[in-house]
Amino acid sequence: MATKATASTTPRMSDEAVQAKTGKTWKEWFAILDKAGARKLGHHEIVKYLNAEQGVGPWWQQMVTVTYEQARGLRDKHQKPGGYEISVSRTLNAPVFKVFKAFADEKLRDAWLAEDGLAVRKVTPNKSLRLTWIDGKTSVQVSLVAKNPEKSQVVVQHSKLPNATTSTKMKSYWGKALDRLRARIEK
Repeated sequence: MATKATASTTPRMSDEAVQAKTGKTWKEWFAILDKAGARKLGHHEIVKYLNAEQGVGPWWQQMVTVTYEQARGLRDKHQKPGGYEISVSRTLNAPVFKVFKAFADEKLRDAWLAEDGLAVRKVTPNKSLRLTWIDGKTSVQVSLVAKNPEKSQVVVQHSKLPNATTSTKMKSYWGKALDRLRARIEK
């Protein structure tokens, strides 16, 4: 398994932004949580502490907790409570209905994503698809957004991945897959 994040991990949000919204910098939050014994607490207990003892709002409870866990090596990048999760997006020079069809139509999909055992669970035409990946355990959410009549954004979110190594592998895999889709669909 990949190594956990280290104390040198840089928070995704700046000190200025977190201080503007919470009144404290990352260094201050980390010191408060260290003093409260958060290294020995689970995710939910840290969130509960931030709510009850520090008066932090729901979104910021999660942001502060996850950032603290990553900085202290308690959580890996892409790690969620139900496993690891990655997302990859591309903007394609093609209308959304054409991109949707490239995912929804098995024959068209096989031309750029030839994977046996992929199961489509739910479809919302021209908006999204939910798939069970070929391993039968992980989930793929495909979201589509029309940028204009001839341009679309596709976001693939792959969740319930077992570890950091697999999440890194799948992030690369989906990047290459969407590049193959782009080459095929933008002809």
